[in-house]
Amino acid sequence: MYTLLEGPKESLVKKYVRIFFVVAAYWIISITTVFVNKELFNGQHVKLNATLFVTWFQCVVTTCICMTGTFLSRRFPKLVPLNFPEAYPLRKETIKNVIPLSIMFTMMISTNNLCLRYVSVAFYYVGRSLTTIFNVILSYIFLKEKQSFKSIICCAVIISGFYLGVDQESLTDTFSLIGTIFGIIGSFALSMYSIYTKKTLPFVNGEVWLLSYYNNFYSVILFLPLIVISGEVHEVLNYEHIGKLWFWMTMIIGGICGFLIGYVTTLQIKVTSPLTHNISGTAKACAQTILATSWFNEIKSFLWWFSNMVVLVGSFAYARVKQVEMAQRHRDAHNSQKL
Repeated sequence: MYTLLEGPKESLVKKYVRIFFVVAAYWIISITTVFVNKELFNGQHVKLNATLFVTWFQCVVTTCICMTGTFLSRRFPKLVPLNFPEAYPLRKETIKNVIPLSIMFTMMISTNNLCLRYVSVAFYYVGRSLTTIFNVILSYIFLKEKQSFKSIICCAVIISGFYLGVDQESLTDTFSLIGTIFGIIGSFALSMYSIYTKKTLPFVNGEVWLLSYYNNFYSVILFLPLIVISGEVHEVLNYEHIGKLWFWMTMIIGGICGFLIGYVTTLQIKVTSPLTHNISGTAKACAQTILATSWFNEIKSFLWWFSNMVVLVGSFAYARVKQVEMAQRHRDAHNSQKL
């Protein structure tokens, strides 16, 4: 009996261990990326008013990393044991299937970074806390999926926490209305990106690396008109440190972080689900908020912290409600098959 159960048990343990390390990697890389990007966008040393250009450069670095990895794995298979799949970003079929996701990806990283530029790292969590709400709305619009009363209550809790957080932040010198608006748009884009990722992964045979390559390759092109329209070309050309080695080294570090966060984000969605990814992001952001207030020596009011807890509790409660409902549907379907 022990021998018969050992295989499935071992397989299940490996599955949960893998999920744990993927989620842990997402947390570490995501928090590091936020702090690095904050320094790049409006830190005391860089001071470059060109958020979209910095984001574009990170996509360039990621694309170069993916291209280099693919080339080396093909040319020197013994030195590079990883088998990177062949990529065909200019193929018509690839563009047709992946470009909708890449548009959402471009929208997501640009609005998230613009939000981070204008708001404090501590408020960045609450400013982007409406992803679950957009998940509910988009599920109803695209899938005609109705929500239970408990789910609606959880959403109301999240919205109230967001409203309280904005109200408390508005009493401080760090509040930014435009940053908050970008945060709301970023929440919408993240929700759309999670949904489209699940739809697009089968096209690339579940290859996270390949999807990351395509997203960044297309984003490099999609960002160009945005940079021109925003007027950032003038900012970059007249930047006082444009020829300094330390500046480009900092940019490359930010690009490597951008590559890693794009990869682990897609990987977390793959090994869990869009909903679990959003909940993981919410919990991670809570830890990030605590680190940020400590790092930047920010003192927040009780109601400010309470708003963060309200959003966190509402998000976790929603995840639990959906988990119970999905389990019930599975049991009902199983019982109906028996009948």
